Amino acid sequence: MLSRIAESLFWIGRYIERADGTARILDVHLQLLLEDPWIEEDAACRSLLSVMGSEAPDDTEITRADVLSMLAVDRHNPASIAYSLGAARENARRAREIVSTELWECLNTTRARMPRKVSSDKVHEFFAWVRERSALAVGIIESATSRDEVWQFFTLGRSIERADMTARLLATRTLTEASGPSWTTILRSVGAYEAYLRTYRGVPSARNAAEFLLLDRLFPRSVLFAITRAESCLREVEPHTARTSSSDAGVRILGQMRSELEYKPIQEILDDLPTHMDAVQSATSAASEAIRQRYFPTSAAPTWVGERS
Repeated sequence: MLSRIAESLFWIGRYIERADGTARILDVHLQLLLEDPWIEEDAACRSLLSVMGSEAPDDTEITRADVLSMLAVDRHNPASIAYSLGAARENARRAREIVSTELWECLNTTRARMPRKVSSDKVHEFFAWVRERSALAVGIIESATSRDEVWQFFTLGRSIERADMTARLLATRTLTEASGPSWTTILRSVGAYEAYLRTYRGVPSARNAAEFLLLDRLFPRSVLFAITRAESCLREVEPHTARTSSSDAGVRILGQMRSELEYKPIQEILDDLPTHMDAVQSATSAASEAIRQRYFPTSAAPTWVGERS
């Protein structure tokens, strides 16, 4: 597969997942700001922007409307939903010879219907629409793509981004600890509440809910599941022999993060959740850079393998 095609597929997966994850995080926290009068809005909004990788000006007070504008409909902010959906569509255009007509039409229509402004009474409906469009795009890929390199690179990007976004969601739990979103709300925001109840059969506690979203091997939105899936995809696309260990830096980074999550006591993680979630985000960022350098090198010269002398 051409490097530019693989890169486009990787980023289509990442951008679709980023739009979906951002919508879920904002839906929880903007609703909390609306319902709880005791939260200091400026501090909470600044903390949320920081977790999402955006900076706010120091000389003005930041409100719920500012967060919605910056992280939802700003087409020039790389952390926003609008930017992510537009970037997913642009990458699909670059890989048009590989991307199916259904996926292209889905991303094209989503980008065209993206509003430039969302009224305060339509915020929840807007986030639900983003989640539905993201699910449609992913469903098209999952139901009609051969499990070859096309699917591997798309799923690789989506899995890395999902691990990052779930880590961000867990990190935001401590922004307003006294009146922050309950674990039930967080579980519902990622569609995990019913799956959690079937697993633990009880009211969500901090320990069990965090453990489920971090370490459950069967729930597809858990950090461990996403990292394991990304590691598996990398092993599938990497040329290797069975007698040697992996030479792929991305596999090593993801494997080290997976091992740390698997074997560190959950209470140690909960005692300093923001720090551990920062470590997950750093690992996904480092893995993404390692993947870029290996599979999508900029201005890479062609290398001929097996040339006769």
